[in-house]
Amino acid sequence: MKSVLAIFVVLTLFFQPNELNAKDKVLVFSLTKSFRHQSIKEGIIAIKALGANNSFEVDTTESVNSFTLENLSKYKALVFLNPTGSNVFTEEQKQALKSYINKGGGLVGIHAATDFCFEWEWYGKMIGAFFTDHPKVQQAKLVSVNPKDKLMKGIPENWLHTDEWYNFKSFNPNVKVLVSVDESSYKGGKMGNDHPMVWYHKFEGGRVFYTGLGHAAETYSNALFLKQLLAGIKWAMRK
Repeated sequence: MKSVLAIFVVLTLFFQPNELNAKDKVLVFSLTKSFRHQSIKEGIIAIKALGANNSFEVDTTESVNSFTLENLSKYKALVFLNPTGSNVFTEEQKQALKSYINKGGGLVGIHAATDFCFEWEWYGKMIGAFFTDHPKVQQAKLVSVNPKDKLMKGIPENWLHTDEWYNFKSFNPNVKVLVSVDESSYKGGKMGNDHPMVWYHKFEGGRVFYTGLGHAAETYSNALFLKQLLAGIKWAMRK
C-alpha cells in the first residue's frame, strides 16, 4: 500500500493534468478571400513535417468558425499561412483571437498574413505591418539585423533568396527586426535602407513572429527558411 502511495505521489509531483502523454498542438489557418497562394499546400506539408520531428501536432483549418475561445485554447500557437481578405471575422471571432493573445497565446504569420484584415487596426499592430504591394518575384539579398538573437541560430549574416518581396505600411516600431532585405539587390523596393522582412515581438500578453518569406512552393523546402520558421514557432509556443 505504501509503495502504491509513493508512486502516486511521484506521478503527482512530476506530471500535471494535460501534460501526461500529451503533445503540444498548433493550428494552421489558411483561409483566402482574395488572392490564393498555390504554395499553401506545400506550406501545410512542411509545417506538419516540422511538427512530426519536433514533438508538436498540427491541425489545419480554413474556417473562421475555429475562432472561439474554447477551440483556440487547445493550441500553443496559431500559424497564419498566407491568409488573404478583409472583413473576414465577426466581432465575436475577433474578440476570441484577442483574448487568446491576451492569455499568452502565440501566433506565427507567414507572408500574406500581412495581406489580411486591413480593416482591423489591432490586427495590424499585432502582426507588425500591413502589405502594400510587391514587384515581380526575383532574387534579393537578405541581411541579418540581429545575428546574435536566439531566433537567428544557424542563419547566415547574408544570403540570397528568391521570393515575392512585400512593401509594407503601418509598421509597428515596437517589433524586433531579425532580417531585412537589401533594396539595392533587386528592383521594386519602396522602403529604402530600412526594409524589415522577418520580425517578432511580445504583444499584449502573447508572442508574435512574422516572416515575409513564403510566396513560392520551393520556399517550403528551403533549409534556412524552415530553420527560422521552426525557431519562430517554438518561440511562439514558449518551447
